[in-house]
Amino acid sequence: MKILGIGNAIVDVICKVNDSFLRDNELTKSTMRLVDEKEFKKLLKNLKIEKTISGGSVANSIVGLSQLGNEVGFIGKVNDDDLGRKYSDGLKKENVKYHYNIKSEVIPTGTCLILITPDSERTMCTFLGTAGKISENDIDEKIIKQSEITFLEGYLWDKGNPQKAFNKAIINSSQCAMSLSDLFCVERHKKYFLDLVESKLHITFANEQEIKALIGGKDFKDVIEFAKKIKKLIVITRGENGAIAIHNDQVVECNAEKNLKIKDLTGAGDLFAAGFLHGHVNKLSLKESLKKGTELSSKIIQQVGARL
Repeated sequence: MKILGIGNAIVDVICKVNDSFLRDNELTKSTMRLVDEKEFKKLLKNLKIEKTISGGSVANSIVGLSQLGNEVGFIGKVNDDDLGRKYSDGLKKENVKYHYNIKSEVIPTGTCLILITPDSERTMCTFLGTAGKISENDIDEKIIKQSEITFLEGYLWDKGNPQKAFNKAIINSSQCAMSLSDLFCVERHKKYFLDLVESKLHITFANEQEIKALIGGKDFKDVIEFAKKIKKLIVITRGENGAIAIHNDQVVECNAEKNLKIKDLTGAGDLFAAGFLHGHVNKLSLKESLKKGTELSSKIIQQVGARL
């Protein structure tokens, strides 16, 4: 395999809401909040579902990589329930090898309520379900050693079993990449994420807000200095300011595409990572890889949902 993704196997439930819905439910726009099953059902109760689709951040990236013709696989925990079986079928239809043996679990398959406001921003409420119970027993080191890059998501990291699963994946990887995923994740696990970025990862994906929070930087110059100092590949999306890749002393920028008819920002970072990693594993330059990432993210935000 070119790339093996390990992440939360989550089914996305997409709904359109007004800003007042976010205020009434004390939700912070453009962030992700973890909820239990009871709160998830309560939020969904009075909403109209626009679309239900297999999701999960790294899984979305892996599907994008498959669509670009790369051999890819995915590990993520689901239950042997209706949503879990649909999730598995969705990956197989996209030619993604699903390296997880589905079995009956006490906790149901995870779901993410994606709330899209009129400004196309997405706010997420995630019931992790069994996805958050991933352990080192779910990680097959032989599969990891068969891939050129292991791609992890910050959403999956948590103390206990998920941390052990992460460590097993990293130790057995030739190259390891990770997305910081969300400001919520960075603030929750800052110490651990900083250690991962500085010491264990080869490639880190982040948006400007996340990377600044991670290093305590006030200015983007702080981010560039940090990346040069640790001498790892740091790839940052900056919204309308485009994207930037920093590797050793090399700083490469790519402009954002203009005049897009934005419908939904869900999956923008996931598909950007897919495009960039496609370039990286196929030996394209940093500039070409950034362009491919920008191309894919520009496509996904002009439709509803996180998969092309």
